Amino acid sequence: MIQTGDKIPPVSVGVVQQGETQTLPLSELCEGKKIVLFALPGAFTPTCSARHLPGYVDYANEFFAKGVDLIACLSVNDSFVMKAWADDQNAGEITMLADGGAELTQALGLEMDSGSFGGIRSRRYAMIIDDGTVTELALEAPKTFEVSSAEAMLAKLG
Repeated sequence: MIQTGDKIPPVSVGVVQQGETQTLPLSELCEGKKIVLFALPGAFTPTCSARHLPGYVDYANEFFAKGVDLIACLSVNDSFVMKAWADDQNAGEITMLADGGAELTQALGLEMDSGSFGGIRSRRYAMIIDDGTVTELALEAPKTFEVSSAEAMLAKLG
């Protein structure tokens, strides 16, 4: 499992920004930037849609004021679903990361098997990445939503 101080692996994901989609390694997206990345089990799911993503949408300007260059939301969904979810949630300030085959999630060691819910999914977490290096990792215990919220991550930025 990825830890504080580790580099982000060069695994490609679908990157949905301002309605456009491209595929590139997450490590490349992180170069020279301070990023807050949060991950969740699935787009359009209850906690993810009611609390997790909306918190980052609501506090986006505060993250940017604290020197964050990019806020990214990762889920094991395809880029079409991530774009539709961003549109549904009015999340234009958030970069959506589509990890459709869970390659990045597994490379990070942050996968879980949700069984009939959807198979391999991401665990719920958030991290601060500075120029490709993880400087903070907030991993949720199963079925909780506390340490990876927008408010909790804002507090870690000082």
